[in-house]
Amino acid sequence: MTIKLIGYSFSGPVLRVILCLKELGLPYELEPPASYQSLKDEDYIANKHPFGKMPVLFDGDFRITESRPICRYLVSKYQGKHNDTILIPNDVHKAGLVDQFISYELSYYDPPISKLFYQEKVAKRFLNEEPDPEIIKQAREELAKVLDVYEKLLEGKEYLNGEYSLADLAPCPSTYYICGIVTTHSDLWDSRPNVKNWWNRLYNRDGIKKSLEEAKSFWESSENI
Repeated sequence: MTIKLIGYSFSGPVLRVILCLKELGLPYELEPPASYQSLKDEDYIANKHPFGKMPVLFDGDFRITESRPICRYLVSKYQGKHNDTILIPNDVHKAGLVDQFISYELSYYDPPISKLFYQEKVAKRFLNEEPDPEIIKQAREELAKVLDVYEKLLEGKEYLNGEYSLADLAPCPSTYYICGIVTTHSDLWDSRPNVKNWWNRLYNRDGIKKSLEEAKSFWESSENI
């Protein structure tokens, strides 16, 4: 049964699923939409994503949307079947903490990073808008507070949950967009040793590094989607 992933490989949410698929050793087909405009087509909304977004994953006839639920689904069904990578532990308490850290990432970590990346790359690239210094300043301040918390969460640990898990994989795309593509704000990680070491550990995982750098090539070379 073929797994099909719909989305652009340089999109953070799509990239999150790609990383999960690769960590689990799962083969898949990537199907890029015809254009961003096509995401709002009646057929796409009716048969793929009701809000006109990506990613969308088809596992045979089963369809699921949104990157974090997709990753949880893939782990629940396929973990341990193709390799020995554990992204969600079997222990109910450890599994609950993985979910907790993913919620932290969604609620606190990702939003200020998304604001920064939008201002630094997306607005100018696609909308021909100049970055707003005030929004950048506010996003940096917000992110600094979040990273202060992560610095404490990572004290004495290599990974958020003690061992590598989906909790660490989830923030990889957004972190790379700031530390590896924009780079203007990587000082926020560099000034916090626990956070910096955590990110370096994640980035240097073979499957993660390769996929992230492939996404970077789009932002450096491509002019159009």
